[in-house]
Amino acid sequence: MEKKMLGIGEQFPKFKKNAVVSIEIGREFYDITSEDHIHNKKWMVMFWWPKDFTFICPTEIAEFNNNWNNFNDRDTMLLGASTDSEFVHLAWRNNHPALKDLKFPMIADTSKSLAEALGILTADEKVAYRATYIVDPQGIIRWVSVNDLSVGRNVPEVLRVLDALQTDELCPCNWTPGEKTLSNA
Repeated sequence: MEKKMLGIGEQFPKFKKNAVVSIEIGREFYDITSEDHIHNKKWMVMFWWPKDFTFICPTEIAEFNNNWNNFNDRDTMLLGASTDSEFVHLAWRNNHPALKDLKFPMIADTSKSLAEALGILTADEKVAYRATYIVDPQGIIRWVSVNDLSVGRNVPEVLRVLDALQTDELCPCNWTPGEKTLSNA
């Protein structure tokens, strides 16, 4: 039986996973937990891709990396994840020019336990959908977006929604930072 996908207002699952955090010899791996962003009173954006060494995934990962400073400026921990191992992540980073200098961790969910708890595993291949979660500093899911495996996501939209959530105001359709919210219109 497939698990229901977690959504808005639900607690993000607790986890402790190995991740690739650097390509320096001897400093490649580090444990990441669900408590890290909570302890640091930060927001968290976790985005998932189906498989390493594919075609669409590196375009998304590189675009998230290009926007790492934008997430960091918003007190947001950026995390990428797939069900591949940390060794596969490291090999991919070492062999793909767009992934060599990533500033965020690549989480290895080899047991698929986190993807399963989130309810984002495909029924047939048992890989993660292209899911993106925005989680507040208390660990509550505030936004979820899931794309079919063949469609890459829009990183500026993730930032726009993060900005809107961080205003704690009523933000109308197509709202962008600097525009009036409904609360102060």
